[in-house]
Amino acid sequence: MIKFFLGAILALALIGGAIRFQSDDHSWQIIIHKQEALHSFQNGAIRIYNIVKKQITGSDISDTSSIVIEES
Repeated sequence: MIKFFLGAILALALIGGAIRFQSDDHSWQIIIHKQEALHSFQNGAIRIYNIVKKQITGSDISDTSSIVIEES
């Protein structure tokens, strides 16, 4: 589960432009902009939340489901 969240954070940071790759003849560098990564992650999380919220409220499951508790 933790790998999934780390992968999601990395993907959102890449999409948002928070991670930049630089290389020269001697080395490779990964530059991470903390503020851009935070904003990218927050925006992506809000979008995912809104999509899931629309799916749940738009379905018939939320209107027709009921909980039945039986004691035996």
